[in-house]
Amino acid sequence: MIRVILYLLAIISANVITAAFSPLAWGPFIVPMGTFLIGATFILRDLVQKRIGRRATYLVILAALVLSAISSALLGDTLLITVASAITFALSETIDTEIFTRLKASLAKRVLYSGLVGGAVDSAVFVIIGLSPLGAGILPWSAVPAAILGQYLVKSAMQAIGAGIVSRILQHKESAV
Repeated sequence: MIRVILYLLAIISANVITAAFSPLAWGPFIVPMGTFLIGATFILRDLVQKRIGRRATYLVILAALVLSAISSALLGDTLLITVASAITFALSETIDTEIFTRLKASLAKRVLYSGLVGGAVDSAVFVIIGLSPLGAGILPWSAVPAAILGQYLVKSAMQAIGAGIVSRILQHKESAV
């Protein structure tokens, strides 16, 4: 149950942090501060799935989607941004879940690879349908690639760190046996 709570708190915290702090301008890259937690949510979702299974995880994802949409609206996001966030969340979490389920590899590799793909989808879809001229028009088309890449680099770094931690924990458990 603690994994589910941490996952849900990470989702809400990412929204709050994104609303509270200006995006990080890192060279040409634009990275909302909540992106650091979004990378962690993929890891937490994988750990939830490992504990409660795929079907129950989809119920948790649904709860997270509702909480995310509510917190986004309460934080003042426009309906367009809230809807773009919900679509992106549903798509990226589903992709992460299905890759994690089907991949025949160690837990650490499943966490890494499913999160890398989920993070790519999350970064690209939200920036394109939420922030680009196609969506809210917050970013010009010229800034879209840097925004996608910046978010993806942060999420990928979080996935690599998370997979490394999972690998170390598994090695520690194996050596203790």
